[in-house]
Amino acid sequence: MKIEHHKSLQNYNTFGIHVTAREFVEVTSQDQLKEVLHQNKEKEIFVLSGGSNMLLTKNVDALVIHIAIKGIEIIETTKNHVILSANAGENWHDFVQFCIDHDFGGLENLSLIPGYVGSAPIQNIGAYGVELKDSMIRCEAIQIATKEHKIFDNKDCNFGYRDSIFKNEAKGEYIITKVTFKLTTNNHALRTDYGAIKDALKKNNITTTPTIKDIANAVIEIRKSKLPDPKEIGNSGSFFKNPIIKKEHFEKLQKEYHDIPFYKIDENYIKVPAGWLVETCGFKGKRWGDAGVHKKQALVLVNYDNATGKEIREVSEKIKTEIKNRFNINLETEVNII
Repeated sequence: MKIEHHKSLQNYNTFGIHVTAREFVEVTSQDQLKEVLHQNKEKEIFVLSGGSNMLLTKNVDALVIHIAIKGIEIIETTKNHVILSANAGENWHDFVQFCIDHDFGGLENLSLIPGYVGSAPIQNIGAYGVELKDSMIRCEAIQIATKEHKIFDNKDCNFGYRDSIFKNEAKGEYIITKVTFKLTTNNHALRTDYGAIKDALKKNNITTTPTIKDIANAVIEIRKSKLPDPKEIGNSGSFFKNPIIKKEHFEKLQKEYHDIPFYKIDENYIKVPAGWLVETCGFKGKRWGDAGVHKKQALVLVNYDNATGKEIREVSEKIKTEIKNRFNINLETEVNII
């Protein structure tokens, strides 16, 4: 394994931000990962996988370990379910497509989410009414300090909305190496009641019971129509979390904004789409130099060419301030700002 110095990370983050790593090494196996950690135990470590959920605002003064551990394994199949694992360096969407191709149900609504499998539990990725926690059995990790292997069962991960133990109590302590799922092999529990999935199916003349491939194709079509391709315009997908507010707060807003969309969480809390808030404040399509808000999806901040991470962060702060002033809502970032 070769350690590179002053390595550009522009091709390792989906915003396409040009910053450098003091040191950089790519690992392709768990043994290599352990070896790198042992040999560099006095150094500060920065773990980088798909770079899809971060905004880099400065050079990384650390040893950057790029996780490129590949492999998918079918562990067990029964009449109704399959248990399979994917290593952390697998591209998430490619893994979902593998499941679709084998008629394994449960992840189809999570199609076309950028990033690697190893990052998925950290964020508890979710889309169109489905979250990672719904099908993940466990994930495996290496503790950076001790180099020991640890297994986190689903309940150990303290999953919440775009949240997990890896973003809180155990932040920076572990490197996830493998994730194991339990998916269906028949009688799939299809989720078509969220967002525009039903409309997309109808548009494609799918009126009877859709297949998981139909659902995946609908999700891909929706995401492509709304979200820019990071290969064409630098971005990290949804930049902000959809805020969850108290029912009383929502009812006050609803009196002034009759068309405010919402999703009921329970009797006391309501989820409001962050994209609607951003668009209502007039930010959709606005641009400050090479940093801006995407013209089709107000939830996505973009790097049109040579924006710096600091410039994109400044845009996000403008948005958060305006939404706080107008709606009295504290908008939280879904993207990790570094």
